[in-house]
Amino acid sequence: MEKVLSDLKKGEKGYIHEINVDEIPLKLLEMGCLPGNFIELIQIAPFGDPIYFNINDSHVAIRKETAKEIIVTVVTTV
Repeated sequence: MEKVLSDLKKGEKGYIHEINVDEIPLKLLEMGCLPGNFIELIQIAPFGDPIYFNINDSHVAIRKETAKEIIVTVVTTV
C-alpha cells in the first residue's frame, strides 16, 4: 500500500518509493531520504509539524509540507 509520507501514523514503517526531487531539500537527500531506503515515523510534534522519522538509522525532522512530496510503500507486519 502506498501513502504520502505525511499520512503515516506513529510507528508505521515502509520504504521510500518515490520523491519529488524539485521540492526536497538537498540536505534530506544527502541524509538518505532516497527511493528504496527504509523509513519509520517516530513522533509527530504537538501541532503536527515537524514530523520525526528514522531513515536508515538516522533521526530526521521533516516539515509536513515537504513530507507531502515523498511517497512511501508501507510495510505491514502480520
